[in-house]
Amino acid sequence: MRQPSEIEVLAVPSSPETGRLRRITTAGAIYQRLHADIVSLRMPPGMLLQEKRIADDFGVSRTPVREALLRLSEGGLVDIYPQSGTVVSRVPVSAIPEAVVVRKALEGTTVETAALIATAADIARLDAIIARQRSHAATGNTSSFHEEDETFHEAIAQISGYPGIWTILKTVKVQIDRARRLTLPVLARMDNVVHEHTIIRDALAAHDATAARNAMIHHLSAVIPDVDELRSRYPDYFC
Repeated sequence: MRQPSEIEVLAVPSSPETGRLRRITTAGAIYQRLHADIVSLRMPPGMLLQEKRIADDFGVSRTPVREALLRLSEGGLVDIYPQSGTVVSRVPVSAIPEAVVVRKALEGTTVETAALIATAADIARLDAIIARQRSHAATGNTSSFHEEDETFHEAIAQISGYPGIWTILKTVKVQIDRARRLTLPVLARMDNVVHEHTIIRDALAAHDATAARNAMIHHLSAVIPDVDELRSRYPDYFC
């Protein structure tokens, strides 16, 4: 199969729900792949990333790989050492509380607004997401569960009419997401998330903006992982 060139623009799905395509460069595709692997912990903190191996995997030179790694470094996901190489960064504990504060402020606004204008079709959309989450929780599929969790929060931003807020939050909360991947199996968090999402959904269906905001704030308060416990289990993952 022909490999993409370094300047080729690729068409990729913009959203699993819409099926619409958007166009990105090869460097962008490499960035997205590595970003997903790091956040999902398929590439754990401390893992060495070899430019040549990544370039070979994508069938390109090292130039777009370096561009992707630089973007990841700017986002706090990799550390680049000129003489030693590039490694996946540890999760900075100090970044988690501030990210939660930002999420509460912005998602409190989106859910409150969504509660005022949500339609029956919007609620049905949330019901479908929660049903898929419940199924993934039952089978212990943490990866798919997390993806549906993202879809749930993104859907609320879209319902509110402020989809750009979710775009901002995806960058803000990236370190939370890495830590949460450890909490889902360790702390049996998935069932609680389904319950909390259901409460948010019910408030939206009732068009109760205050209840929706309170439910979201409670939900996001529980997002903060037990860092001390995680640190004891995974001492090399945090800094």
